[in-house]
Amino acid sequence: MNSTIVENNLENTGETLDAERQEMAKEYAAIKRRLFIGELVFSIAYVLMWIFSGLSPWLRDQIYTVTQATWLAVPLFALGFGIPYSIITAPLNYYSGFVLPHRYKQSVQSLPSWLLDQVKGAAISGVLGLIILEIIYALMGVAPQTWWLWAGGVMLLFTVLLSNLAPVLIFPLFYKYKPLEDEDLVNRLTRLAEQAGAKVKGVYAFDMSSKTVAANAAVMGLGNTRRIVLGDTLVEKFTVDEIETVMAHELGHHVHKDLPLGIIVQSVLTLVGLWLADVIIRWGITAFGYNGLTDPATLPLFLVAFTIFGLITMPIGNLWSRWREVMADTYALKTTRNPQAFISAMTRLANQNLAEAEPPAWVEFLLHSHPSISKRVAMAQSFRVEK
Repeated sequence: MNSTIVENNLENTGETLDAERQEMAKEYAAIKRRLFIGELVFSIAYVLMWIFSGLSPWLRDQIYTVTQATWLAVPLFALGFGIPYSIITAPLNYYSGFVLPHRYKQSVQSLPSWLLDQVKGAAISGVLGLIILEIIYALMGVAPQTWWLWAGGVMLLFTVLLSNLAPVLIFPLFYKYKPLEDEDLVNRLTRLAEQAGAKVKGVYAFDMSSKTVAANAAVMGLGNTRRIVLGDTLVEKFTVDEIETVMAHELGHHVHKDLPLGIIVQSVLTLVGLWLADVIIRWGITAFGYNGLTDPATLPLFLVAFTIFGLITMPIGNLWSRWREVMADTYALKTTRNPQAFISAMTRLANQNLAEAEPPAWVEFLLHSHPSISKRVAMAQSFRVEK
């Protein structure tokens, strides 16, 4: 579908696709793709260098002069492996995460604030990553033949726990949010949640505008932490009907049980990835003379296995995600019976978030977890015609 057809589909919706911003969106997306590919190639080269240059056993031997306890040697090796990578890639992260969004006027975040977020993110991912590594290598020692099966169960528990705790422990570290003050909108969204059978613990707005001009919304959490969360950029720039259709889409994921199904699918993929890691590590023990599964020097092999598996399964995962997104869009259209608001919301998101409305087919197939804006608009247009 070309941009002229998209614009025709948007007649009388109150929002049209900005042609100038679409040109910017294409440039922005192309640059981000090149950066993604460049970082991926460098990451693979970095890991392979550790494997084939002898750095892995060298660092292990240095650590063993201090301690041979696996529980301490593994995190020390992970730090020795990860810190140089973080230092080397810091300029690329600065360009892709700070310079580029500012150049395309998507970010309003100050440099100190951005740096603080990077430190917080590194601390959280670092602590969680080290905990998981400790558990995995402990399981390798206790159950060398089936460690990958037990590790898959542990990863599942971690996923469920983080999904529950993220809204109350992690999210507030990066954004401030408070109960939404618009009582009419709160009532409207609460009724929408009740219609979907979703028990939410309130409707909140968070200060998305402190960092970006983009807009977003979500149903966050599990059980007693589930809540509706709206970016203040969405509340301030979108109409009530548009916000309702955006939230109806998010609630569509609840209706179709996408979160638990997604956790199950991801757990199965993780389990297969862990099994592949077991195969590759055992090959590496023979090929490079490592001291067994619990040898810290096997960590780069572990990462290689997951990187390869992740690249292979990424299109499959994205295909699954796009299918579920179409189902959520369908639910939103059938629930609100307002395709005009849906089309307007999608178009406003494309304009505001600088999203490429019509990415190349290969890009959408390989990299995108959501259908293109043009396809979503076309589906809503078809719904409007049928209605």
